[in-house]
Amino acid sequence: MADGVLRETASQTAGPYVHIGLALDIAGLPPREQEVWNRLAGDQAEGERIEIVGRVIDGNGDIVRDALLEVWQANADGQYQPRFDSDAPFNSFGRTAATVENDGEWQFFTVKPGAVALANGRQMAPHINLMVFARGINIQLSTRLYFEDETEANAGCPIFNAIESPTRRQTLLARRESDDGESGARYRFDIRLQGEGETAFFDF
Repeated sequence: MADGVLRETASQTAGPYVHIGLALDIAGLPPREQEVWNRLAGDQAEGERIEIVGRVIDGNGDIVRDALLEVWQANADGQYQPRFDSDAPFNSFGRTAATVENDGEWQFFTVKPGAVALANGRQMAPHINLMVFARGINIQLSTRLYFEDETEANAGCPIFNAIESPTRRQTLLARRESDDGESGARYRFDIRLQGEGETAFFDF
């Protein structure tokens, strides 16, 4: 700082130890009393039960087997729950992580979100916000998961259609894979960090 200018400090990536603090189950550690994990919807939650599965894939086509994801979504009525409560039927926030034992697949259990109303009267199609953390990623990557079977809602969503390329929009669609997952219908959403078929990421 000899010239009086504050220099940018080095960024801290998630590192190989992120699971120890945020994914205790994956790390083989006992859970905390108020653990944030991959089941956003309890037995009493209203709405269609769904399971989301996927992998994070790097620019070489290799699976990132230790990625951590954070999830933020509305409930079945399109309302966000701002306060986390482990006893609540539904929470808008959750976490999940890939595992080496499961060949890098992550999963979470929730309800299909409703359309979210905007202040201008328009609606965002049902979607789930995702943030990706992993070694080598200096700043978390933000993306959205939309549902391929919400065609009409997707066509009218101002955020989804802010992506001009139809091909790029396709990278945000979760594909309905089965109707008999562990918790209702199962959707697959693979996230590609770079290269062919790279997932569209948002700068917010």
